[in-house]
Amino acid sequence: MIRVAIADDQALVRSGFAVLLGTAPDIEVVGEAADGQAAVELVSRERPDVVLMDIRMPEMDGVEATRRITADERLASTRVLILTMFDLDEYVFEALHAGASGFLLKDTNPDDLIAAVRVVANGEALLAPSVTRRLVEEFVRRPVAPATELRKSLETLTPREIEVLAAVANGLSNTEIAETLFMSYGTAKTHVSRLLTKLDARDRAQLVMLAYEAGVVVPGGGVAWGGPRSSAEEPAIPTNPRVCRSSQTRGASLSTSRSDREME
Repeated sequence: MIRVAIADDQALVRSGFAVLLGTAPDIEVVGEAADGQAAVELVSRERPDVVLMDIRMPEMDGVEATRRITADERLASTRVLILTMFDLDEYVFEALHAGASGFLLKDTNPDDLIAAVRVVANGEALLAPSVTRRLVEEFVRRPVAPATELRKSLETLTPREIEVLAAVANGLSNTEIAETLFMSYGTAKTHVSRLLTKLDARDRAQLVMLAYEAGVVVPGGGVAWGGPRSSAEEPAIPTNPRVCRSSQTRGASLSTSRSDREME
């Protein structure tokens, strides 16, 4: 059973989500919160698998609530799925930096919302297609120089790990990484697990953010970072044409398992 908490300042929205999720046989709503502070307290008390988190709330916004939840080691298994009316503003970046595992618009179809909860509960990263497109566009518009610590972490990666990181950033699953880079599924899974550990990333969504921030990849595919590889070794990592994985949910992208360290 997937245990879900709902945080939104509008009572009608909270009750609507609760009723909707209640129709799924494998989902249980364990509590509701009307602001970010109440959401943190609710999650600390109930320790749900997934939190549906509104961004703009009184007392404490959803970004700060997400940051506090993901920073609490006792809540390491809780995943935050951001729901908002806005497809892009500074909140997208802040929420992902804060550790959110997914980002969907509130006008998502009911079936897609239920599917999204299941995807995130399984440890997978999820971004609405419109958010994914705008996110990449924003990285192009305002490239960010990687922090010193991030750059040092990248320098510890092997050439093969850089290839795998680029593939992850382009939305490839472990199976697709194995096929693209001519390795076994087990090897691809191991590389992703090592990336999560070396880069101290909570999940695959954070790997994507780190890859773009550090310039490891550029929109459209390909390795851009001139790290521990020679230019002659640079591979061509294709952008995944199936960024929207309809087999799971129309809003799902960057799909992977929770813990690539533990399962598929």
